[in-house]
Amino acid sequence: MQNSLDLDLSMMSEKQERFFLAHKRFIAYGGARGGGKSWAVRHKAIMLALRYNGIKILFLRRTYKDLERNHVRELVPMLKNIAKYHAQDKYFEFPNGSILEMGYCAAESDAQQYQGVEYDVIFFDEATQFTERQFAMIYPSARGANDFPHRIYLTCNPGGVGHEWVKRLFISKHYINGENSDEYEFIFANVFDNKSLMEKDPDYVNMLNSLPDGLREAWRDGNWDMLAGRYFNEFDRSIHIIEPFNIPRHWKRYRGIDYGLDCLACVWVAIDELGNYYIYREYAKSDMIISGGAEEINSLSSDENVEYTVAPSDIWARSQESAKCKADLFQEAGLPLIKGNNNRESGWLALKELMKIYDTDSGKESKLKIFSSCEKLIECLPALQRDQKHPTDCMTEPHEITHLPDALRYFALQYVSPSSEYKKPKTELQKYRDRVLNGKKKRRCYY
Repeated sequence: MQNSLDLDLSMMSEKQERFFLAHKRFIAYGGARGGGKSWAVRHKAIMLALRYNGIKILFLRRTYKDLERNHVRELVPMLKNIAKYHAQDKYFEFPNGSILEMGYCAAESDAQQYQGVEYDVIFFDEATQFTERQFAMIYPSARGANDFPHRIYLTCNPGGVGHEWVKRLFISKHYINGENSDEYEFIFANVFDNKSLMEKDPDYVNMLNSLPDGLREAWRDGNWDMLAGRYFNEFDRSIHIIEPFNIPRHWKRYRGIDYGLDCLACVWVAIDELGNYYIYREYAKSDMIISGGAEEINSLSSDENVEYTVAPSDIWARSQESAKCKADLFQEAGLPLIKGNNNRESGWLALKELMKIYDTDSGKESKLKIFSSCEKLIECLPALQRDQKHPTDCMTEPHEITHLPDALRYFALQYVSPSSEYKKPKTELQKYRDRVLNGKKKRRCYY
């Protein structure tokens, strides 16, 4: 097997060359779509593996499906006869002992698999799709007592759950908690820097130009401020996120769902005696047919008394081809639904009202509390951006972060009352005394 490779760098842009030559600890590349990020990180990873014998490289995307589709399919033919791909363990092994591991981090807990493992270089491709917590848990693994470069490479565009932390580090350059500004470098690139794309697909620019206001400036021009306005400025992890506990059985329980083949999302809500909302469970899966999804949701609620499940009104729409609507299919699968209100702005405003922070004698509180186990909802809510044209509405992009918040939005417009105060069941002795006392009250005295 060969241990060298002729890489065609003839179409390399000036920005990509800067990326290849950068030597700071944290190096981010991109800022706008079409800047040649994928090509740059693939080639950089290969060059590092060939240059340093025995170097260990971790290449990350948020999901393995994205990683396989965007990189593995490209790398396998590129490295044919150069490096062996171990498909089951998902890594490339080079003859010089270098390893290029292909990883993913779909959930917060996935980051734990990389803790305690030493890598020399880590790539976060599409870094704004990672949460700040995931990034903070993984990047310290780039270490080792050797002479290899220990670097963290990132590619990024505005938007996504990681928009704020990536912007802070590389755009706003606001450093905290001992972060050293000298260790960070951002190389901006857009579609006009990508000579290869401009030659092969000139219509891509027209697509970017046709995007709606806000999204166009973010994705075409790399304007990070257009997506900077969080919709839920009220969101405060120290107030809205709580540790899980056993929900009292007398609390009323509800569910809200959002359905599409791209994602079936469900949130479970419990209401206490004071009218506080507790989001205690979440469910979100893609490519789920209705019967399968309904079965899994019911299974999660098997020992619970759920008052009702609210869903968007459009799933009651009937197609010309079928007399049944999606709501009928849920009903047949054992998950009856009630029709919710689809008014987006009213729903988001109702949710903002629930998230409002107020002062109490014991400190700051909110009527909405989310269990820390609801990791995806916690990621998505603060990532929702304000629609520039309709400030009381949220942007629908990136679409993948909207499903669980939408499910919660439908429920937020439902009228619910606080749970009744729990009364402890009487003992047999108490019941006997009550009968005796009631008997005495009923006796009449005639003398």
